[in-house]
Parts: sequence; structure tokens; C-alpha cells
Amino acid sequence: MSSKPKKRSRPASDGAASHTDGAVADENRADCPFTVTVVSEPERSERDGPKSKKRKHDKSDEDTNKKVQTQNAVFHPEGKFRTSQSLKLYYAVEPRKQWLDMTRYNSFVRKLPSCPLNGVKYYTEDFVYVANEATMERQNSLPAGATKVAKKADYWVARILEVRASDEHHVYARVYWMYWPEELPLGTLDGKKQIAGRQPYHGQHELIASNHMDIINVVSVVMGVNVKQWIESNDDDIQESLYWRQAFNTRTSELSSVALVCKCKTPANPDKTLVGCSNKACEEWMHYDCLLDDVLSRVYDRLGTDIPHKSGEPVIKEETKEDTKEEPKEAAKEDLPYRLPSPSVEGEDRKSPIVASTEIKDQVLVKQRDDESSKDTETPTPALPNGSDKSSKAAPAKKGKRKKSSKKPWEGLFEATLKMNEGPTVWQITDLRDLEGGDKQWTEQAYCLLCDTVIE
Repeated sequence: MSSKPKKRSRPASDGAASHTDGAVADENRADCPFTVTVVSEPERSERDGPKSKKRKHDKSDEDTNKKVQTQNAVFHPEGKFRTSQSLKLYYAVEPRKQWLDMTRYNSFVRKLPSCPLNGVKYYTEDFVYVANEATMERQNSLPAGATKVAKKADYWVARILEVRASDEHHVYARVYWMYWPEELPLGTLDGKKQIAGRQPYHGQHELIASNHMDIINVVSVVMGVNVKQWIESNDDDIQESLYWRQAFNTRTSELSSVALVCKCKTPANPDKTLVGCSNKACEEWMHYDCLLDDVLSRVYDRLGTDIPHKSGEPVIKEETKEDTKEEPKEAAKEDLPYRLPSPSVEGEDRKSPIVASTEIKDQVLVKQRDDESSKDTETPTPALPNGSDKSSKAAPAKKGKRKKSSKKPWEGLFEATLKMNEGPTVWQITDLRDLEGGDKQWTEQAYCLLCDTVIE
């Protein structure tokens, strides 16, 4: 990741490395001659270097003895990796001797072009915006006189791990890159799925931490940036600036897991509302969109496309009331001949399955044959079968007209807004249908999708 430079500044004091005006190989690039190679875990003897009898020795000697260097994990996501591998990294810098011969600093200073006498000091572990070729190309393509201010999302974001310099003109930082969600490569493992790019649960200001290591020329550093870790288990932790919660392991192409919420068992997007269940035995979080679909689906099943809502009236179709009379029970008796009482036996138990008369039995069998033959000629009706315990329940209004391919049949017919700060939690339903009579607005109770209790 090579970067084009901004304006260079004068040397800084306080023992910090700095980058100043001076000759560089290419005035249009922030050149960096160093490359980082990630290696597999070395043998202990190679990792620790040769033993020394000296009790005290210079830090640079220790670095020189080690062909492979170790970077311990600096990101500790709350979620886990499927393979349980650490973000710890073993790496080598080339050219190795040139890198190790430079002095290590704990900070560097970048002067402000508008005020050369003042500068900004950046320390190891700081997060910074880094200009890249795409950023500079967009800047250079602006018309003459236009304000050249790139969007912050156009920059790369890095965490400084180490600073080294040979002189005030050659200052470099070893960094870990933070990924924008759009930069997740094809084949990234997110749990059991392979993904690429931004996912529905990624927020607008969300970054992905990574162990993708690189060395940059500090000329490409634009400004500092505050990046926080979002701990999802902390319900009160609200993200207003850049943040990260997942980490990407470049060695295994894995994302760490994220917490799953709601009945749909998908992650939460911090830019969208979550609603908590008020039941102390539940207290689960749910997506606002899932609750919205639940209440409007219930309203649609009840009213369909052409039944007006009238407050105070029972929510049931008029034709359904007629279907709930005693006729189905009478029909049920005819379909169950073994329940017929014997007219010749007084006081016989009406629940007895015994048929007292052969003549009655023959008549019933004849009737059954007639019924079976009529089934082949009669046109079937959508009515519920006789004797069914569902015959007394209200049928969904116009449910048969719902398109099977439509996941949200209520769209364009009803809207809902959750009212949480005006007494009990309720949905305010707005009827968008062009119907005469009935209410245009009313309220519905909000139910938890997991425990089915009313949300208070």
C-alpha cells in the first residue's frame, strides 16, 4: 500500500522522529522501501535467538539476533474465531538489516502545512488516517480552485505499532490496517458462510480490526482519528464515532463472531433501533424491523385489503359469525353413525358406540355410500370440513389473496410507528387503504417475539 505525500514539514524536537522538507527519490510519492512478510510460527531457537552471557545488552542487539519477529495481538474482539486461532503474528521485514539499523522511537511529529511552527505528535498505538493513491487521484481531479477535502471514508485507517527513522527525512511506521466493511475480500469466512464486502449488520461508522501488517512512510499520515472498540454486551455503549467490534484474521480469512439477537438470530446494526423485552424472565433484544413486520402481518391477516377497522368491535368477519352456529355440530352427528342412540332402548347412554338396531346400521351405511358418491360430483367449497375444531375460529380476512412470493403483503396498505415514551409501549397503526368507514389510525399492543408477552 504505497501512498502519495502531503506537504512535508520541518524537524521536530522532544526526541520524537519527524519528517521534513528535503530530497526524496520521487517527489510525487511517499516511498517506502520496506516490505513485511508473514511467516509461520518459527522454531523456538530461531524465535529466541542465540543465548548471550551478557546480563545487559542493547535492544537493537536483541532485534538483530532474531530473524523472525513477533507481534502479539493488539486487538481482542469479544467474539471468537471458529478455528480459535490467535491474532498473534510472526513476521520478517525486508531489507532486514536496513530496518533494524534505524533508531526506534515512540512517536513522530507531522507539521501542519497551514502552520509550519506547530505540529501534531502521533504515538504508537494511535489510530491515524492514511492517504492512498485513490484518495490523491480524487483530490487531483477536482477543478482548479475547488476545496480539496476528501471524505474520511476515502482514507485508510491504521493503528501504529512501531516507529523507526534513520534521519529526519526517512521516518517510517509499522502499522496494522483497519478495514472498511466494503474492503472485506471475497471468501471471507463469517461463521459458516463465505461473504465479501459490507454486511447488513455493519454500521455506517464501523471498521474491522485486522492483523494485516504493513510499513508506511509517515508522509502519508493525514490526521489522527479516534477509534473505539464496541463491547456489544454493554447495552449502554452508544457508538457515535468510528468503532470496531469484529476482527479479521488475514492468515485464516476469518471474521470473529458477533452477538446474535432477536427471533431471527442475526446481528444488530448499531445504526438501527433495538427494542428490549420488559419481561424480566426474557429481557431479550429484538430488531425494530422484525417487530414491525410482526404487528403489520397480524393486522393484514385480520383486515386484508378491504375490511375496515372499527374500534370497539370484535375483530371477526361477519360471515365467520354465521359459520360458528350449531349446524356444523349437527353435521358431525351424521358423519359419526356410532354415536346414534337406539330409539328402542330407553335410557341408553348417548355416548355408547353400540348400534342397537341392524336396520339403523343398514340405513347409515346407505347414507355413507350416497355421501361418497356425491363427493365426486359436487364442486368443493373453501368451507372448513364438518366436525373440525377450527370451524368456530375467525378465518384470516382475504388471506387467500396474499401473494405467495410476497414476504410483506402489508406494504402499501398499513404503516406503524412504535410509541415508547407516551405511557405503555404500543404500535400506532395508520391505514393507507382507500376505504370508506372505519378508523384511519388506532393502536395495537406490542408483543415480544420470543416469549409472546406484552411489552410494557
